[in-house]
Amino acid sequence: MTLKTQPQYGFEDYLAAERAGRDVKHEYVNGEVFAMTGASFNHNLIVLNLGSELRARLKGSPCYVLPSDMRVRIEAANAGKYPDLTALCDAPRFHDDRQDVLLNPALIVEVLSASTEAYDRGGKFAAYRRLPSLEEYALVSQDQPLVEVFSRQSDGRWVLSESEGLDAEAVFASLGCRVALREIYNKVVFEHGGREGD
Repeated sequence: MTLKTQPQYGFEDYLAAERAGRDVKHEYVNGEVFAMTGASFNHNLIVLNLGSELRARLKGSPCYVLPSDMRVRIEAANAGKYPDLTALCDAPRFHDDRQDVLLNPALIVEVLSASTEAYDRGGKFAAYRRLPSLEEYALVSQDQPLVEVFSRQSDGRWVLSESEGLDAEAVFASLGCRVALREIYNKVVFEHGGREGD
């Protein structure tokens, strides 16, 4: 019995194909390329809500908040990913002059779904941790008002801080701001049928 293997690609080959205008975004993991699927209504609403709230709080600051079309290169993990949100307060550094591959995010946010949660918590977080610039990694639930923020400590450990319930606030120390979960989940309809934040 032989196993069919995917062809191995170099990062530059992957990047050239992505830039050539494929209709579907792909993530790159150590020579393998994986198509990304579409996201749910709630997923998109949460990303837009949080991105808008962060941007409003950071107006006039040197910080940037970027949507999911901003590719992030993790050289130490030989990976390229599209986080749901990326933010930084330092001058952005890019892979090349095209400025479409960021190298130095301070905050990465992923909105969890049933199909990606294990990977977002496991392999993806392991890769992101290899970014020297990364200070925080946030996981946002679609199923309940819950935001988990993992913060890098000076000794390299990652410490979890949970914010749960609509009256709670998520703290993003890397950006020097906090956001109420009521704002993050504005108009989100949870499976139990409740609509939050009208």
